[in-house]
Amino acid sequence: MTATPIRLLLVDDDPLVRAGLALMIGGVGDIEIVGEGADGGEVEEAVERTRPDVVLMDIRMPSVDGLTATRLLRARADAPQVVVLTTFHADEQVLRALRAGAAGFVLKDTPPAEIVDAVRRVAAGEPALSPAVTRQLMRHAAGDAGATRRARARARLAGLNDREREVAVAVGRGLANAQIAEQLFMSVPTVKTYVSRILAGLGLGNRVQIALLAHDAGLLDDGH
Repeated sequence: MTATPIRLLLVDDDPLVRAGLALMIGGVGDIEIVGEGADGGEVEEAVERTRPDVVLMDIRMPSVDGLTATRLLRARADAPQVVVLTTFHADEQVLRALRAGAAGFVLKDTPPAEIVDAVRRVAAGEPALSPAVTRQLMRHAAGDAGATRRARARARLAGLNDREREVAVAVGRGLANAQIAEQLFMSVPTVKTYVSRILAGLGLGNRVQIALLAHDAGLLDDGH
């Protein structure tokens, strides 16, 4: 039985970028491009019409930017996953997009195979952020993670039990479910259950937001 293809919506104000993405992704058997958009203001209508699993979205657009569009999309009950496109590794807007609910980001000059892998990962509930990129973003975030932010993050995490806290720290270190399972002596389904419980309990949209909150709380610095 053939698996249902991942439904992908492309959003970028540059028609050449959209054409390039469509060309490189269009031949992949397990991904179906269901629509395109040229501005963040078109995204909600396009999502209603095409019902994508993943939106690959430019972060800088002239009318409604990708940050605003991501925030609006992730507020929906049936929100698709969002991967933002950028030209910079540590762009402040990328960090803001991750806080708004994006599941990761890819550079516009990323090799086609890595863009395809990013789409597959977020469709499967994993972040499209390598551990190296996660660490870079965390360092970038440190500049605005002062005492107030740390106290607020620690207050939010106070309701987690010890095991949930361990899973949150592992997610914050960029580990995939299988790696967390091995490290904490759990099964992968149990890890998924814990991640889902943490997301629901903290009102977060995805694993990247768990990672950012764990960083803000100082858990990755404390060696917990």
